[in-house]
Amino acid sequence: MSVVPWDVDATVEKMAGFVRDLARSVPWVELVVFHELAAPGVMQFSTPPSPQVLAGVQQSIPGPLSDRLCALARKEKRWLLPGSLYELEDGKLFNTAIVISPAGEIVAKYRKLFPWYPFEAEFTAGDEFCVFDIPGIGRFGLSICYDMWFPETVRTLAWLGAEVVLHPTLTTSGDRELELVLGQSHAITNQCYFVDINGVGPWGGGYSQIIDPDGRVVQRASGQETVVTEILDLDRVTRTRELGTLGMTQSLKNLRDSRVTFPQYGGEFARGEVFKKLKPEGT
Repeated sequence: MSVVPWDVDATVEKMAGFVRDLARSVPWVELVVFHELAAPGVMQFSTPPSPQVLAGVQQSIPGPLSDRLCALARKEKRWLLPGSLYELEDGKLFNTAIVISPAGEIVAKYRKLFPWYPFEAEFTAGDEFCVFDIPGIGRFGLSICYDMWFPETVRTLAWLGAEVVLHPTLTTSGDRELELVLGQSHAITNQCYFVDINGVGPWGGGYSQIIDPDGRVVQRASGQETVVTEILDLDRVTRTRELGTLGMTQSLKNLRDSRVTFPQYGGEFARGEVFKKLKPEGT
């Protein structure tokens, strides 16, 4: 989506229009995802028109902006990931993604672990990973933009049991082409879906993509404003993790049963949630 630059009201109304249209034209859609810093109307590499405008988008969570987004999810009865927001807490500014249930409740909150320093020097880094469950569907993990450049982040989400990683981003720079490769790599090495949603226009380079657990790109948008829909078959994640990528490479099972001790995991890697459902190697 292209935002209305630094205009929260107009941008949120535009987001609401997309959600309403989806709810009516594709009523079986259960989850709607927007790009990083969508609701505040952020224009990457641009200066807000005034300090008052910037101060107006820096809010607590819950707060007026998140309350509006919760009301939207409740009205349209959809799971909603409205990109991320400027979260202000105790004088610190975070880049924070929230997930809202169809009941209008915030069920997950994730602060970006890796702000893009030095360009995002205003942000404080988060310090916690985030996974959440959609009842009857499966487990999801959250990642934001520059987080994807650190393979440990998505691996940790998978280790915690995530079957789908939702990754809002706002990339305008030439490394978007590299991010497309990184997205496939995360899906392949963690045998999970990777949903990578970017903004468009002068404030986002587009090319959002959805990648399946075998690393295949099942949807890739252009650089223009559009809506991408896809059915995510989480049983596919289970099969891929059990039988292997392309029915051959049982990488997570092999990793679980390896005799190698990874010092960064304190020797406890095989105790991850992702391994609890997996059968022995070769089955």
